Amino acid sequence: MNTLVGISLAVAALMADGAGAQGQAGARPRARDVGIVIGVFEPGPLDAITDVAGVRVGQITVHAGDTVNTGVTAILPHPGNVFQDRVPAGLFVMNGFGKLLGVTQLQENAELETPILLTCTLCVWRAADAMVAYLLGQPGMEEVRSINPVIGETNDGGLNDIRLRPITEADVRSALEGARGGPVDEGSVGAGTGTQALGWKGGIGTSSRRIPPAYGSYTVGVLVQTNFGGVLSINGAPVGRELGRHAFRTTLGLPAEPLGNEGLGSCMVVVATDAPLSPHDLERLAKRAALGLGRAGSFAGPGSGEYVLAFSTAESVRRHRAPPGPGLHPATYIELRHDELAPLFEAVVEATEEAVVNSLFRATPVTYRGHAVDAIPIDRTVAVLERYHALHWDRTLGGPTR
Repeated sequence: MNTLVGISLAVAALMADGAGAQGQAGARPRARDVGIVIGVFEPGPLDAITDVAGVRVGQITVHAGDTVNTGVTAILPHPGNVFQDRVPAGLFVMNGFGKLLGVTQLQENAELETPILLTCTLCVWRAADAMVAYLLGQPGMEEVRSINPVIGETNDGGLNDIRLRPITEADVRSALEGARGGPVDEGSVGAGTGTQALGWKGGIGTSSRRIPPAYGSYTVGVLVQTNFGGVLSINGAPVGRELGRHAFRTTLGLPAEPLGNEGLGSCMVVVATDAPLSPHDLERLAKRAALGLGRAGSFAGPGSGEYVLAFSTAESVRRHRAPPGPGLHPATYIELRHDELAPLFEAVVEATEEAVVNSLFRATPVTYRGHAVDAIPIDRTVAVLERYHALHWDRTLGGPTR
């Protein structure tokens, strides 16, 4: 049996029995399920942002007929009260065409004091109001008079009647209360329900990398909400070009592709790590995640907002809220040196590229007013990767790793 035939059979088996990292019924495979190995570092056991201990993800998918396709994705840095036990954060804005709420205070104080919510563009303010109401009702928040909610978005108006602003307070509360560790749903779910990316159905994707013990045994996890255009590349192979789905087709005398391929849309990237990093170094880590978007084919088009938000869960860099009254807040602050960051930079680039691929592979078609945006054809994609020697067998599929 040759490599391509073997992988095609594996793909068919996975889709038939709902296999894959999350075990969802009828789930499409992830990148590693079909032998795509990106980079040199190994993923964590879940290959997800939740491989960073304490990080939880909750998602609510909202459908109504064939006109509403949207949702909410919540990322919680740890199981406690984030307002009382804040985490350092850094932000990189590759293209500021977007509505990232809470950004100025996050940059000024260099910390997260709320969970991160992702949703659709015109639902940002409803999501913010709902999260503030939820947080004010939590124990220990009785005297709080200011909260900085962090809400990211992408414009899913091509597959969702976005003017309805369909996200409700109940949706946000459900996403927050339902946040869990463990496997993360991907594809056409949560805030990725109505997104499009690189010519196909986009969505939520995630991946992680474990740093070898020689470099500290840290974990870097990434979650993406993909809704951007460009020319898809996987492991350096020009998949978008070979499959005829890419930006600027009209300039080549070809029919235009769906909304998003000419640089419209956006992409939100959330990076978590247990490495003890300062806010400045978290910003540097966020910048490197943008290289992963570039590897996957993004050119950060003028109508596409690309934001990367990174935070550290390490106890030694936590920002415990000081009690009322004068005095200093006691803390032991330990962080990595600048010259120890190289493996983390490599890890976040790899995990970001793989998260984008997972968002495409796991996505399922979505219909809006009778028009369907299809998912990337996995068999044809695998064939392109094989042709360009960009496909690596995974040990779980019974073949050698190249």
